[in-house]
Amino acid sequence: MQAQGYEARPAVLEHEFNSRFWGKPMSQHGVRLWLVGKTMPNAKKLAALADWLQVPLEEFLRSPQQVREVREPKSAWSAGLGYEDNELFKIYLRLPVPKRRLARDVILAIARAHDAEEAERAAGS
Repeated sequence: MQAQGYEARPAVLEHEFNSRFWGKPMSQHGVRLWLVGKTMPNAKKLAALADWLQVPLEEFLRSPQQVREVREPKSAWSAGLGYEDNELFKIYLRLPVPKRRLARDVILAIARAHDAEEAERAAGS
């Protein structure tokens, strides 16, 4: 969907699919189950999706296991962090967005000051 310029959201999929499919219309809940991989559309609906999105039907028929096998495993971004840093990030993620922006600005200011100190120290050596 996203490759064709559509947002991968149930409301978008429901509207676009139902405007192109002449059979029984789909509900938002039904298409949401498609998007999260809990259910699979029947053959007619898959054909309609493939035609609308201009994707070969085989793309829909590939099993998720096949896709997983060719992907690189995701590494955790926090793998190198210690316990205290992990706790700090958990706290940060619980903050409302305006407070996160403030924390980000403070950290960036400290980092800029540190970079300036390092540059001075390197120039003085």
